[in-house]
Amino acid sequence: MAKVYVSGIIDAPVEHVWAVARDFNGHGEWHPLIAESHIEEGRPSDQVGCIRNFKLTDGGHLREQLLAFSERDRSFTYNILVSPMPIENYVATFCCTPVTEGDKTFVEWSAEFDVAPQDEAEIKEKVGRSTFAEGIAALASVV
Repeated sequence: MAKVYVSGIIDAPVEHVWAVARDFNGHGEWHPLIAESHIEEGRPSDQVGCIRNFKLTDGGHLREQLLAFSERDRSFTYNILVSPMPIENYVATFCCTPVTEGDKTFVEWSAEFDVAPQDEAEIKEKVGRSTFAEGIAALASVV
């Protein structure tokens, strides 16, 4: 099983960062890879079980399901149902934690998934750098 972990510090209070990040369908507003996104069946974007269906700027299509959501812990966990990447059993967690010195936010984004050995390095780079790291940087620019 492959594992990816990316973290960063956003120079904004956790309440501001979480207010943007908590919207499971809001990534289309701030993540540079997302072209368009919607929640299927008009369900609330913080309802466990909801499915976000989105297209990437490169034309790729994904469907992801919200597995857990915690307002108290400022975190959510989701899995991938449909992906252009050659992966299986993908589960990711996004979490915001306050940094008390300086009123900043510590953001963690991690995933575990199965991938063929010959594809592992490339997929870990796509998930870690292109998705998670770029996403954290983009989130920092909008809060």
